[in-house]
Amino acid sequence: MDVVRFSVGTLTAIPVRPPSKVDRSVTVPGMILAPLAVLPLGLVVGLICWAGREIGLAPIAVAATAIAALALSSRAFHLDGLSDTADALTCSYDAERSLEVMKRGDAGPAGASALVLVLGIQVGALTALLGLAWGPLLAGTLVCLSRGVTVVMSVRGVPAARDTGLAATYVGTIAPWVAISCWLVLTSVLAVVMEISDLPWWRALICAAVALLAVAWLVRRSARRFGGVAGDVFGAAVEISLAMMLLVST
Repeated sequence: MDVVRFSVGTLTAIPVRPPSKVDRSVTVPGMILAPLAVLPLGLVVGLICWAGREIGLAPIAVAATAIAALALSSRAFHLDGLSDTADALTCSYDAERSLEVMKRGDAGPAGASALVLVLGIQVGALTALLGLAWGPLLAGTLVCLSRGVTVVMSVRGVPAARDTGLAATYVGTIAPWVAISCWLVLTSVLAVVMEISDLPWWRALICAAVALLAVAWLVRRSARRFGGVAGDVFGAAVEISLAMMLLVST
């Protein structure tokens, strides 16, 4: 139950009791459980998309409402990470200075620009998906699958930017075969949903590949600038991968 409480409590705004302990025995499986922990968030996005479309509301407004609900349902946790990461990557070439800016948390020009661009891609792509009969199902599925990048980023060999903090308990801990297995399962689920949505199943492979490339670039960039990844970088990876997968799905 500690694993479930950690995963749900960290990745969603659903009120749960805090875990009795927060160490690797809890945080590592919690990262693996991430796509399942956010199933309620995927359901919320899917229902808003379906209901808004069925009653004839403007598609772009429905898509924006769904993305807003997703942000509220996760306490804008990942959006905050996206903003902080963008600011940290552009503020200085000094690792300590960059990490200090990331930790400070206020949004600068780069952070604000990143939010506008990524959210714009998400809303625009989701608007297009509303034209598919099973588009709401696909949208909800992608919300859950985008959280699967947390497993990829926690794989052994990925360095942590800090020795302290929550991220230090799970970065570089997951065996490669576990990360590969999880990603293959998620990609298979997406392929099935693609078929249900009258889209070619192989588009799921492109979605997965594009998300992995985006995450790989972000990890490489963070390792060069900060010496590794931090919790905010995880949030940025989630938002960027969701935007890319929504876009490719159109």
